[in-house]
Amino acid sequence: MNEQKIQYKLIKQLEDKGYYVIKLSVTNKPGIPDLIAIPKDSDVEFYEVKRPGKKPRPLQEYRIKEIKKHGVKVYIYDGEIK
Repeated sequence: MNEQKIQYKLIKQLEDKGYYVIKLSVTNKPGIPDLIAIPKDSDVEFYEVKRPGKKPRPLQEYRIKEIKKHGVKVYIYDGEIK
């Protein structure tokens, strides 16, 4: 399954749970996770989508650490949340 199909699956799962999901395509920060998911009446979450067995690139890892330092949840998703 390619990354785009995995991403669509995740978006559908999150929206079915009531999340407001935004796909980030162009940002001022390269390496930022692919999706922002906002649960109803809750804090924002970021999701980096990868094909099974693939890991985030070094710049993506750096951005994930930056976001986590702000107390925000960040997940790596390859078909399952890790």
